[in-house]
Amino acid sequence: MHASCASRLPVEASGAMPARAVWSRSAGAPAVAGCRARAPPVRAQALGGSQPDAEELRRVPRGSAASPVRVYTPVAEAASASAAPAVDEAAPTCRCLPGLGHAPVTMEQVSEPVAADMAICRQNLLNVVGERHPMLLAAANQIFSAGGKRLRPLIVLLVARATYPLTGLSDITERHRRLAEISEMLHTASLVHDDVLDECDVRRGKETVNSMFGTRVAVLAGDFLFAQSSWFLANLDNMEVIKLISQVIADFADGEISQAASLFDTSIDLQRYLDKSFWKTASLIAASCRSAAVFSDCDADVKEAMYAYGKHLGLAFQVVDDILDFTQSSELLGKPQGQDLASGNLTAPAIYALQDEMVGPGLLQLIQGRFKEEGSLQRALELVQLGGGIDKARALAREQGDLALAALSCLPDTPSKRSLEQMVDLVLERLY
Repeated sequence: MHASCASRLPVEASGAMPARAVWSRSAGAPAVAGCRARAPPVRAQALGGSQPDAEELRRVPRGSAASPVRVYTPVAEAASASAAPAVDEAAPTCRCLPGLGHAPVTMEQVSEPVAADMAICRQNLLNVVGERHPMLLAAANQIFSAGGKRLRPLIVLLVARATYPLTGLSDITERHRRLAEISEMLHTASLVHDDVLDECDVRRGKETVNSMFGTRVAVLAGDFLFAQSSWFLANLDNMEVIKLISQVIADFADGEISQAASLFDTSIDLQRYLDKSFWKTASLIAASCRSAAVFSDCDADVKEAMYAYGKHLGLAFQVVDDILDFTQSSELLGKPQGQDLASGNLTAPAIYALQDEMVGPGLLQLIQGRFKEEGSLQRALELVQLGGGIDKARALAREQGDLALAALSCLPDTPSKRSLEQMVDLVLERLY
């Protein structure tokens, strides 16, 4: 265990955060803890070793209607906002806030330590579809060259290179590389199916697979990517990683079902929003980061810290995405501005604005009317801004970024660790 793992982490609580969510601390965990002192949450207890015994897994509490059955499920925890202690001022904070004189971080800077690894990953992703099924090659080229930054495999490879020195490995392994490919395949498969469900014609400024090749090819391409990633996953031959990544696939479904069930539901609160965001976005990043640490032969504390990094980075990423839906132009977004709100998907900015005494009632009326009147959507976007929804959501994203940075304290100072820190900056700088 690296000595810096005794450093203190900030608590996961503030006025903007719910007392409990799917991804938060387990009951009884200390408010402020370091990598070594922190009691592992229920999810980590179930997967504390490479091969958890059956009796331990049987003791893990199961899910409910509010929290679907999972391989490992959090314990319900009651906490009041008044009891939440303050964040440790000595903990690391995001360095990309306005006025700090911090130069913008570039993707080239972040990816530099794993540039060669990423080149191999990109080529393998193209080959995995085209070599097996030439009829899907054109779809594969569209899927994997649609302007994406490949953030998920990049994060996996950075965690791999940041953690392997802790255990005396000479380099990252082929299993690390395959894990990076699996993470991108799962993410891409979910996007392809999302575009079919949402009938999207454009993603990242380019035509979607279903708009170019039809729904049939899009569904087949997504199914193939899910199937191929599952096969690669099974061949990694590590039960802990298999359980982690298999849960992600279930989480994708949970997230989609949760979103579909809550369209235009103005009773949605921040906790339900964050649960949905975890399932749809953060679960894959968190599980992939922990899995990279597994393949580096790290101990349970480091694996838990990497899971926390991925979880909070993923939540920050989703909150930022949801803010940009309100603030960026259609040209920059690659989709119509306000599309989430127009479809009834209420995200953090709208949830916060609905709580505002001045604009909340008017926004509520517009949402309940489903924006059928001309100009009603634009008026709703203005009310979200006036009600402080954007500013409060920005604070939430920054808070998640701080928690992600704090989770890196147990890693030695290497170029890859610095890139993981810069990744937080990169995510949050999109806001400004």
